[in-house]
Amino acid sequence: QVQLVESGGGLVQAGGSLRLSCAATGRTLSNYAAGWFRQAPGKEREFAAAISGSGSTTICADSVKGRFTISRDNAKNTVYLQMNSLKPEDTAVYYCAARRSTFEVSTVGNDYAYWGQGTQVTVSS
Repeated sequence: QVQLVESGGGLVQAGGSLRLSCAATGRTLSNYAAGWFRQAPGKEREFAAAISGSGSTTICADSVKGRFTISRDNAKNTVYLQMNSLKPEDTAVYYCAARRSTFEVSTVGNDYAYWGQGTQVTVSS
């Protein structure tokens, strides 16, 4: 089975940066699309960014476009989320997810079969 472990979260001031990592074990990720989702307390989970298995295609939510960058290093079985110009509204638990997909990416959480435990990101104003 695929296991995903997020890391890199923490407390940062508004305008700062964080880089989240999602390390996979169990099998290689080259044929798995990956995504980042986030959930703030009392709110629904929302899509942040996704990347195809090859890394050639990425999509970002409008709320993070221009500030967040998703990337992957398949040789290391790791997906990254570089977060710049962080805002207080970015505060949430961030989850890494993966799904079997060679070419397509998805913004829908229910499409993803594998999920990490989440890492907390807190942005102070």
